[in-house]
Amino acid sequence: MPATTSVTLNTGAVMPTVGLGTWKSKPGQVEHAVEFALKNGYTHIDTAAGYQNETEVGQGIKASGLPREQVFLTTKLDNPDQRHPAKALEASLKKLDTPYLDLWLMHWPAPMTRDGQPDKGHDWLDTWKAMEDLYLAHPEKLKAIGVSNFSVEYFERLLKVARVVPAVNQIELHPSCPQDDVVAYCQNKGIVLTAYSPLGSDNSPLLKNETVTKIAAKYGVQPANVLISLHANKPMHTVLPKSVTNERILNNAKIIDLTPEEIGELHDIDKTHHFRACHPSWTGFGGLGFPDCK
Repeated sequence: MPATTSVTLNTGAVMPTVGLGTWKSKPGQVEHAVEFALKNGYTHIDTAAGYQNETEVGQGIKASGLPREQVFLTTKLDNPDQRHPAKALEASLKKLDTPYLDLWLMHWPAPMTRDGQPDKGHDWLDTWKAMEDLYLAHPEKLKAIGVSNFSVEYFERLLKVARVVPAVNQIELHPSCPQDDVVAYCQNKGIVLTAYSPLGSDNSPLLKNETVTKIAAKYGVQPANVLISLHANKPMHTVLPKSVTNERILNNAKIIDLTPEEIGELHDIDKTHHFRACHPSWTGFGGLGFPDCK
């Protein structure tokens, strides 16, 4: 399929396909990155309370001069805030200096204490119910809600009781972590997938993979463009390349059309070289239902 420039959520809202990711983008750098991206064609910014840069992301949006309604803004509920989502939402809105969020995600189905330990006394499903309450009560503050790092197993539990079907599931997606089971499940349920770590993390071996470099040479682009474009060439996918350098921010926005054969070749990489950049075990809740993490 030709690459998309946007996808439509189950709310009817339009989400730009390529967004600027801001994980690990530090205050002092991220303001400029956001401002520069928005002044150069990006209209989708992704942050999180856990990244500790919401204030600076908000400053970058303001500095860009773009009207707020022209920016699709996502942030995420942090794990230690799962017992107090209403308070956390207000804190994010204040730091981002915005009256509303286009998308609010549960960052992980993994409640934690302030000191980073798993909070086994709280159920993430109760957090989702509270997020639903906020979404239904405050459409002026929340345009959509969704999840991140959700496996099929966790979705099965969620959707049995959900009043609101998540609009998005943001997960690690790249040729060495294609998560075909989660992708198929979400597409079947009308849930958009957002790919984080599309390059496979910093200094990724995928940038030197022969299949990736061969396709890049054919189209006269960087290997990163092939890896980012992979998701834009799939239905119901968005993708979050991240950078704080002007040149890379510009380059990452170049999306190419891939043939079905090329998409197949990229998917075959996983057969011989599987890895995850972000294994869920750090949360203290094991593999979170992901088959390759059990």
